[in-house]
Amino acid sequence: MPARRGRGEGGLHWDEQRQRWIASVSLGFTPAGKRIVKRGSGKTKTEARSKLKEVLRDQDDGLAIAPNDYTVAQAVEDWLTYGLHGRSETTVTTNRILARTHVIPDMGARRLRDLSAEDVDRWLARKAQTHSTRTLQGIHSVLNRAVRRAMSRDKVKRNVVGLCSVPQGKPGRPSKALTMAQADAVLRAVESTRLRGYVVLSMLTGARTEELRALRWDHVDLVGRPDVVPPVPAHVAVWRSVRVGGDTKTRKSRRTLALPRRCVEALLAQRTQQERDRAAAGARWVENGLVFTSKVGTPLDPAHVRRDFRLAISTAEDVDPAQWTPRELRHSFVSLLSDSGVPLEEISRLVGHSSTAVTELVYRKQIRPVVQTGAVVMDRLF
Repeated sequence: MPARRGRGEGGLHWDEQRQRWIASVSLGFTPAGKRIVKRGSGKTKTEARSKLKEVLRDQDDGLAIAPNDYTVAQAVEDWLTYGLHGRSETTVTTNRILARTHVIPDMGARRLRDLSAEDVDRWLARKAQTHSTRTLQGIHSVLNRAVRRAMSRDKVKRNVVGLCSVPQGKPGRPSKALTMAQADAVLRAVESTRLRGYVVLSMLTGARTEELRALRWDHVDLVGRPDVVPPVPAHVAVWRSVRVGGDTKTRKSRRTLALPRRCVEALLAQRTQQERDRAAAGARWVENGLVFTSKVGTPLDPAHVRRDFRLAISTAEDVDPAQWTPRELRHSFVSLLSDSGVPLEEISRLVGHSSTAVTELVYRKQIRPVVQTGAVVMDRLF
């Protein structure tokens, strides 16, 4: 005759419908008088009791246990739904794409309780064979933040993703800059396009793409004050961007830039074009004071800007449109200034970097060597 179970060991029965053993134990009652029952299931009695012990250990650790079938996909979807409040639309979209293209298809079916650091290491190692380091950093970040949020809500005991390092992936597409001849060809190619002002301003002032999309007419002065001493040239105040809150990337990114003559001409043409757009749109026009807008006044979409930019420069000599993006106009600005002998400190100030170290790091391929004293002396000696 089998031994009788002791007090507190709970019950054990066979569930015919599920074809599994169910171990259960009562832990008292809720304030409403409902019995609190914890269960564990398995194909054998031993497995069922083991699962129940695991549930009770979690109970003792103070965890409000998630269902046993709570998956990585559910954790990621919960984070996408509730964990991105206050982030920019671009950030939210990027995280959703990474999650639904890489994380959920590869790891989503796994139960969160069963996810191990080895699982994550193997997954990242596979991805490293076909994706860039930046993509690997992005998908690791998505999974890490999703599991961390799940842990903070007692869905899992610990975040194993945080234990994993991001491996080196395939090299990404290196940034590049237009040569003087290419830059001149691009400026001539966009002369009669809707994107003329955007391209000219980006290349000749070095403004970031997110700063140009947020540029307002009340931050543009196309006349200046030539009658004062010293004269104030035509200028733009780069004080806003499309980032959350409308602020620029850093404090030093807030800057007022004098406008070259070609920029003034392009902005005058842009104002005329916008007046024609407003008249054509009629009641559909959305007034928001932006310099660069769609045909109905709405803010420009980054993807549409890239598409229109490549179309606009399609006739530029010695320039393959598919190989260039709008952000590389800023790289070209830095390169052209450096080639013209402008000091690094001045370039850093113009592009709104917090220090020259940032300029050297981000645009190291566009900056000419300027510390030449040692080379000059050695040439003289030898």
